[in-house]
Amino acid sequence: MPPKNTTIMVVEDEKLLRQAIVKKLKIAGMNPISCTTATQALDYLENIDPLPNVIWLDYYLDGMDGLGFMNKLKENKNWKKIPVVVVSNSASPKKVHNMLALGVKKYLLKAQYRLDEIIKIIHDIE
Repeated sequence: MPPKNTTIMVVEDEKLLRQAIVKKLKIAGMNPISCTTATQALDYLENIDPLPNVIWLDYYLDGMDGLGFMNKLKENKNWKKIPVVVVSNSASPKKVHNMLALGVKKYLLKAQYRLDEIIKIIHDIE
């Protein structure tokens, strides 16, 4: 299991899913930062130190989608170093390609993985 200081920023707008993710991350010994929107996540990044070790990003979010978030992330030299894993309900080949081109480490479909499996994938990337 990861060391206690591993911080995972979770950007997920589905409340029950976000709560389950945060609970599982805590059980796994990680420190989750919970965000409901991409804008909130960007605000957190501006104001926290140290930065998270990994970002768990839902693609479909209110206000700004995953693509917009990744473009903003890449504008900051410190933020663009943070590994990002997209966990989404849908994945067209074009969408996956665009996200990987922006530096996303993995693009996972929620329906294909259990929560524990996603957490292990994210830990292995970190």
